[in-house]
Order: sequence, then structure tokens, then C-alpha cells
Amino acid sequence: METRHYLQFKDFSLEEYEYLFARTGWIKDMFKRYQPYQPLRDRTLAMVFEKHSTRTRVSFEAGMHQLGGSVITLMTRDTQMGRGEPLEDVARVITRMVDIVMIRTFEQDIIERFARVSRVPVINGLTNEYHPCQILGDIFTYVEHRGSIRGKTVTWIGDSNNVCNTWLQAAELFDFNVHVSTPPGYEVEPERAGLYGTDHYEEFEDPMQAAKSADLITTDVWTSMGDEAEDAERKRDFEAWRVDREMMKAAKKDALFMHCLPAQSVVWDEAENRLHTQKALMEYLLLGRIKTQGDLWST
Repeated sequence: METRHYLQFKDFSLEEYEYLFARTGWIKDMFKRYQPYQPLRDRTLAMVFEKHSTRTRVSFEAGMHQLGGSVITLMTRDTQMGRGEPLEDVARVITRMVDIVMIRTFEQDIIERFARVSRVPVINGLTNEYHPCQILGDIFTYVEHRGSIRGKTVTWIGDSNNVCNTWLQAAELFDFNVHVSTPPGYEVEPERAGLYGTDHYEEFEDPMQAAKSADLITTDVWTSMGDEAEDAERKRDFEAWRVDREMMKAAKKDALFMHCLPAQSVVWDEAENRLHTQKALMEYLLLGRIKTQGDLWST
């Protein structure tokens, strides 16, 4: 099978996502019924972290173990990358010894360079530009709770960061709309977001207007990892871009909220679904398509 990588959300087609969600539903059901499913026995995942994480590490590590495989966790200081060895040389060595690699790093160029010489699938666990595994889990969570996301409105409040960029890519594939409201100076950069066009998103100066009639409101921290020096400035800039009860009242009555904890929040399901969607992702990248019982999910 051709080696496939998952470096940004638009790397897969809509049909592939429908397949992944069908597999995720089946794998999650097996997990909930305590039925072992271990198709990746004798396979090894290497996780390379230049940025620390709790959910990314636990979800990938637990997921690989549940699929029957093993995991090697490497921080940059544990590899020759931390000692100045060329990234491509490190990639060539690591990918001769493992079956799949997850990298959580800074610039997208780092993971792109690693993937170009990799002999095995590479998964983006987060870069400054994109966070595809997060949105993979988020959209599965929305579909699980509300059905098809097609034609719905997702409101993004806050910094146009890697998560925002990935929502914008997803909107073009799944045919939904994204309302984006950022403070001045933090607007969407279409080229950085990797957008095909601008038909599926709209920018709003007023965050309350962006939230109006939304089906889902989502946000992120004001200060992302690596931006700590800007923390005081960002606290001032983002003061009016906080999601609270008043903002949720502007959305639809049954609107969901992701990343924080007001009414209708699904953050715990959202966090858990990272585990199941990533298991389906690793299975697909390593084994290709496997027949799933039941129809594909309606996305």
C-alpha cells in the first residue's frame, strides 16, 4: 500500500473522512463493550515531541496500546535533533525502526521535511499552522451528538491559530460555514490557513454577531504555546473575545460548545474522541480500508 501521511486536514477526501468516522464509531463501540480489538500487534508508533502535551500523548499512546501495538516516546532532547543533526537524517533512522510516527512540533515545514524522507506514515500531532487530529475528533463529536455537519454554522472566537486554520480547511471539505471573530491584528491569513477559497467562512468584527445562530461555538486559549512572551498583551487584546453565557445565548438554543464548560459543552466527549478517531486514523494509514459493519456516517 502506498505510504500516506496526515499532515493537514485537506490531505484526505470527504469520502475518506466518512470511512474514518464509520471506523471510529465501530472501534469506539468495541471499546465501550470491553471487546479487545488489536489489529496493530507487533507495530510500533514513535511519538516525537518538540511541544509538550497531555491529551495528544495520552490519546495516541493509549490508542496504540489498545490496538495491540507499542509506543516509543521521544522528546527533542532525547534525539540527535536536539544536538544539531540534520532532521532528514533523524527521520531516515527513526522510520527504519518503527511503523508509524506522530510529531508535535513548531513550524509545518519541520513535519513536511520529515515526511518527505520517511518510509512510514507520519501524523501531524500539532504544528504552528495546523492541528488536524483535533478537528478530526471535534467533527466526529459534533456528528455523534447532532448528526450531519453539512450546512451548519461553526463560530470561531479568538486567535486565528492552528485550530482555526484547520476548521477552515474542514469547512471546505464538509460544506459547512465558519464565522470567525478575532481581535484586530489576529485575523485569518488565507494563505497560511491553506484555503482553496473563501466561500465557507466570514469574518466579523463583533464576536456577538459571529455567534448569532451558530450551531457550534468553539475557541482556544488566548496565549498558545510559544507565545508566552505576549501573554500580558494578549490578555488585553482578547478581553472582549471570551465565550460566556451571553455569547452562548446568541447561538442556537441547542448549540454545542467546545473547549470550555458552559451548558451544552461536550468537551469531555471531545477529549475522549481524540482517542478513538486517532485509532481509526492509525489503522487506516497502516492497514488501509477494513470493512465496517453498518452504513457510513452522514457528515
